[in-house]
Amino acid sequence: MNEDSPGDGQALPGSRWYDADAGPLVRPYAMTGGRTKPGPSNVRFDLIALVVVDDHPPGSAEESLLGPEHRSLLTLCRAETQSVAELAADADLPVGVVRVLLGDLLEAGFVKVSRPVPPAQLPDERILREVIDGLRAL
Repeated sequence: MNEDSPGDGQALPGSRWYDADAGPLVRPYAMTGGRTKPGPSNVRFDLIALVVVDDHPPGSAEESLLGPEHRSLLTLCRAETQSVAELAADADLPVGVVRVLLGDLLEAGFVKVSRPVPPAQLPDERILREVIDGLRAL
């Protein structure tokens, strides 16, 4: 639909990419520049991977070059450490898009990602109970 053609959604003057019924529309591939993998290093972001803003991020000049979705994710990460799934939900973006955008932020040095400990590497529950019982006996 162009801005001069009336349609069911009746476009507002000057709002070429706006559908009155659906709101502003931006396709996921437009947010990621058509990319489906996060960065050249193909980092994998698990849904439960934790994302935090880097202690020494690039300056505000570099941040001003980021797109609105990148800045939105940074704002969410500054508020608190969040998982990839939480970021996708809070930003109202598909998880695949969030992974690509986080790859950009990671490569630019804005965020750090920590992987959760695999369940196989967690201590056995029996050992933890014995430690608790031993501490109670003191």
